[in-house]
Amino acid sequence: MNFTGSDISVIGLFGFVIVLTLVEMYFSYAHDRKLYTKRDTWTNIYLMTAAIVINLATKTGTFFLLQYCYQFRLFQIPNIWLYWFVLILAQDFLYWFLHTVGHYVRFFWAMHVTHHSSEHFNLTTGFRSTVFEPLYRVFFYLPLAFMGFTAVDILFAYLVTQIYGNLVHTQYNIKLPKWYAYIFVTPSHHRVHHASNIRYLDKNMGMVLILWDRWFGTFQEELPEDVVKYGLTTQPKDTGAVNIIFHEFIALSADVKKAPTFMDKVKYIFNPPGWSHDGSTKIAKIMQQELREEEGKRYEALQQDKVKGLNDRGELSSTG
Repeated sequence: MNFTGSDISVIGLFGFVIVLTLVEMYFSYAHDRKLYTKRDTWTNIYLMTAAIVINLATKTGTFFLLQYCYQFRLFQIPNIWLYWFVLILAQDFLYWFLHTVGHYVRFFWAMHVTHHSSEHFNLTTGFRSTVFEPLYRVFFYLPLAFMGFTAVDILFAYLVTQIYGNLVHTQYNIKLPKWYAYIFVTPSHHRVHHASNIRYLDKNMGMVLILWDRWFGTFQEELPEDVVKYGLTTQPKDTGAVNIIFHEFIALSADVKKAPTFMDKVKYIFNPPGWSHDGSTKIAKIMQQELREEEGKRYEALQQDKVKGLNDRGELSSTG
């Protein structure tokens, strides 16, 4: 069997991720940090395996669809360095868009939710794949083929950026320069993304570049006063691997059935998670707005107390 340079690169990078995972696992146990549990880790591996099976099953169709669209390319970049720079940049933006859709459209969230279902956060959490994503991911990457990038190169660029995305699934604090954290996704950024705290919901969608989030309003810094709590806002009672894959589809189906009108049924499918026809549940943006208002009121009350305290001290000193 002959391996191409791309094959060797991917195998090497994936092997590097595996080694780092084993190192993190060792230090977690050695320092009793409890970053890993057997059940959670095996669930991550199971979901990764399921995603790989679907990836392999759809790989041929994905390749031929991208290659077919490549025939209708609008232009081509002759300079090899510029070619790869634009490809990585464009692919990373389209992933940000795909990822954002996965958070803001409930039908896609029902598939993406598996990746967020763990209450732990470690390098194997990156393996907890969105199992059904290979069935629709290619349609988000079709613009790359029309831009003159070959199917092989598109798939290779995706694998490379995916490996980077795996590396930021860690709770270990890694000191990085400010310029790096302004441009690239860091573990701190991605910890926010996996949080169930209201402030952090639907934030930091980027895979490699955090610039997309900064530019399009989905960025949130990790704050020391709001410690990250991992998982979902409502964790499923059954954490078995099969239920982790299908529980949100079951909940979505139940909501669609109870919707009083056809348009409400459609809204349950395409509106953000948390939307309800009767207001019994709320989307993340509404909850975040309420949180900001509540914090604003607390801040105003604190300032008023400070002013009152200064006035009281002033009156005491003048009467004294």
